[in-house]
Amino acid sequence: MNAPFNSGLAADLLQRAREHALAQGRHPITVLQELAGLSAPELTGQLAALFCYPAWSMSQLQAALPAFDLLPYTDCVQHDCVLLRSAAAAAADPGQLATILVIGNPLADDTLQWASYAIAGSYQVALADPDDIAAYLTQQEGVQQAMQDMPGDGSGSTLADPDQTVEDISLIRISEDSSPVVKLVNSTIYDALKFQASDIHLECDGASLVIKYRVDGVLVQAGVVQGVAMAEQIISRIKVLAELDIAERRVPQDGRFKVRVKGSEIDFRVSIMPNIFGEDAVLRLLDRRALTEAAAALRLESLGLNQDAIVQIRRLAAMPHGMLLVTGPTGSGKTTTLYAAITEINTGRDKIVTIEDPVEYRLPRVLQIPVNEKKGLTFARGLRSILRHDPDKIMIGEIRDDETAQIAVQAALTGHLVFTTVHANNVFDVVGRFLHMGVDAYSFAAALNGIVAQRLLRLNCTHCAVAVAVTAQQLDDSGLTPADVAGWQFKAGAGCGHCRGTGYKGRKAVAEVLILNDAMREMICTRAPVSRMKQAASVGGFRLARSAGLDLVRLGETTLSELNRVTY
Repeated sequence: MNAPFNSGLAADLLQRAREHALAQGRHPITVLQELAGLSAPELTGQLAALFCYPAWSMSQLQAALPAFDLLPYTDCVQHDCVLLRSAAAAAADPGQLATILVIGNPLADDTLQWASYAIAGSYQVALADPDDIAAYLTQQEGVQQAMQDMPGDGSGSTLADPDQTVEDISLIRISEDSSPVVKLVNSTIYDALKFQASDIHLECDGASLVIKYRVDGVLVQAGVVQGVAMAEQIISRIKVLAELDIAERRVPQDGRFKVRVKGSEIDFRVSIMPNIFGEDAVLRLLDRRALTEAAAALRLESLGLNQDAIVQIRRLAAMPHGMLLVTGPTGSGKTTTLYAAITEINTGRDKIVTIEDPVEYRLPRVLQIPVNEKKGLTFARGLRSILRHDPDKIMIGEIRDDETAQIAVQAALTGHLVFTTVHANNVFDVVGRFLHMGVDAYSFAAALNGIVAQRLLRLNCTHCAVAVAVTAQQLDDSGLTPADVAGWQFKAGAGCGHCRGTGYKGRKAVAEVLILNDAMREMICTRAPVSRMKQAASVGGFRLARSAGLDLVRLGETTLSELNRVTY
């Protein structure tokens, strides 16, 4: 039923939605969407027309400023609404900010009645998808919850007990914390976990502390804390959790701590870096339980790789000895790909040993050794010991130095299958990287079975992706012509509650796989130019990761701008 509401039909649907929602304990707008058979944007548009309200999109919400000073954040959450200041809506006087009450449920008559008493001054009313309002409020939650009772200069704040090794974090604990510093740090961590962020960045710029989350590989600003004193106390709180020296502000420091959220312990790796204004902190999140549960079902298909790459990686992982190298920038999923390959070949008949920094996934029937440089257990020293432990297959988390590279190559030449990662831009740069580390070219060529170079591409949000047109300039920047893209389905996310307004949700890996043959080994031994190696690889069917990414663009799964961001 996609026809516009008429008065009789609307009255019947609205009444049925109220009754179903009350009986089932569900949101009435969700029920109404099912009854009407409309998408969320369609339903919002028709309800807005029916109730004579303007319909607001997620992009409009994000372009406005929250007016939590007039209507507190907690009240907005409770009543499924948000009060905003918008210059775009002030048509009568463009120089002023209009106050807009955006509601998600026009069926709740008590919301407007409550708002008329709760909001001082005049305001307009608009309608938006409840999911968009919830997403907008979620974006604002971290800073607002922490800042409600926070003094501007941070005076009088205290730090929590530094002896606490595992910090319990919940919304109840956050609301009960008397220290504004502890409240802000805990709410920042809590929201980062909810957003499924991989890192938290705390950046000091001289007058404030900017909080950012890395979500799907991209930094997203979560809030700003004003005041140098408050910024210093927040960084000190992080140092206390990680058992670092709070008096030392001139040199970098590294540490770790744990928090417990909903019964699950989350590991954090902390990096403190001095800058000209003070100190910056980066916290890497590692949910071991979630990763372990994911590892149980981890397969190469689950990474989103194209079928050709999956077949080639499985072929390399099934070889009896030699070396499989995975390369790519930090955060490109290299270790996850190796774990997926190991999980698939882990039948219990082989001794599999890993050495990692840190151990990210916990695999059954696999000996996993964490690097501990403070105690003298480095990759090189651990690898020597592993070779005396009768392994069949070895995974080295990362080759960082000449000694580790030499031992890894020797292990591959002496009957072991070695899985490892190294930082390089593409499969051909890996060869130069190893030779630069002093590895003998002949030994490296003999040990190497294949190289995988991969990237992670953000995917268009399936809930808000719409068809878009691309310009000639965009095609030219991407090395394409109109003839190349004939018949392509270009799409991009418009931004909605499911993707928190970014237009992207989730990621897929794209990879290029080079399987070595005799001709390629001979070129490595003779240190042939990279151009010759590329030419020989293309003759053998080698396909760049960018080509796999273009396939995703052609199908409308991602955008050209995202592809250009991570490949070239």
